[in-house]
Amino acid sequence: MQPLIQISPPSRKRPAQGFALWNLGFRPFFLLAAGFAALSMLVWMANYFQLYAQPLATISPSQWHAHEMLYGFAFAVIAGFLLTAVKNWTGIQTLHGRPLLGLVACWAIARSVMLVAPGQVLLAAIFDLLFNGWLIAAVARPIIKVKQWRQLGVLSKIIFLTAGNAAFYTQALGLTTNGAHAALWIGLLLNVSLIMVISRRILPMFIERGVKEEVALKNSVWIDRLLMVCLAALLINILTVNAEILNAVLGLTISLSAGFRLWRWHTPGIWQVPLLWSFYCGLWLINLGFLLYATSFFAHSISVILAIHCWAIGGIGVITLAMMARVSLGHTGRNIHTPPRSVVCVFGLVIFATLSRVLLPIVLPEFYRLSVMLAAGGWIAAFTLFTIVYWPILSQPRIDGTPG
Repeated sequence: MQPLIQISPPSRKRPAQGFALWNLGFRPFFLLAAGFAALSMLVWMANYFQLYAQPLATISPSQWHAHEMLYGFAFAVIAGFLLTAVKNWTGIQTLHGRPLLGLVACWAIARSVMLVAPGQVLLAAIFDLLFNGWLIAAVARPIIKVKQWRQLGVLSKIIFLTAGNAAFYTQALGLTTNGAHAALWIGLLLNVSLIMVISRRILPMFIERGVKEEVALKNSVWIDRLLMVCLAALLINILTVNAEILNAVLGLTISLSAGFRLWRWHTPGIWQVPLLWSFYCGLWLINLGFLLYATSFFAHSISVILAIHCWAIGGIGVITLAMMARVSLGHTGRNIHTPPRSVVCVFGLVIFATLSRVLLPIVLPEFYRLSVMLAAGGWIAAFTLFTIVYWPILSQPRIDGTPG
């Protein structure tokens, strides 16, 4: 099977000079996603601790926060990844230069409006949905041109995410009363589903090529299909009848099945490679989220909000950082086996944020506000450090002199 992200071997060409941020999609979207993750969390903390009140009418501050994480931050990472991966899959150049700048501008305008003037939500909706539609077209065109129909599964998730984003804006614009609720569950579970699909396709290969020992990892098609069916059933159930017992059974089934798959992917060598153990830990935190979600229907001390943050911080946060760190090195001609030393701190901070937000409220519920502060601090520090360290990597040309 063709890998999603193929890292080209370094060449001996003379390094190019100049500003390279618009050369390929991963560059601006990874950089801006990381910076936005830190900035929007600062705004949310100011709101949470009542230091700043946003002018919101039809959506709650927590819905604003969740939307900006799922459809702002995470969607930007997805955009950067897909614009880079599709070029690999198809051999056709994706957006770069001015068209890429235009796509980024749509995303940035929508994020700026939602940060600074959320009362002007119509303007945000126009540019956000324009960004979504433009991305779908940019990704679909080369896939359809070379008839790589097997990639349509990933593309379909982007289309459903766009539909979820539109549902959010129907409530933000006062057209519906529950559009945001549906949108946030769609955004959360589709992001998790996309991570699990991509992980299935790349992580075993990353591990086999990245550890010192000889290893051949096992996969089961029935587990892959079971996970996708259960995830789809869980989302449908939540959005329709929301039967608690079915939610619990599906959550537990996903946790156990994915846990078995991860157990089969384990080899001791991953713990010596930060770009592997970070990915692996992120997937286990997703599993913990499903376990907490199932448990929340039987244990009053465990809230669904803890499962949500385990998926969001531990799953989406850790794995997007791991993926951005790896792709940014490989696609700028650098050695993926020798990442900047600071990535260990980056990954450690966001894992700390996850455990603070998820486990501390269970063990010491009286320190709930402290858990929120610690988690926010870890998240902001992790993404700020990533932005600083990867700015020169993402803004400068490939060190091997090849395009991209």
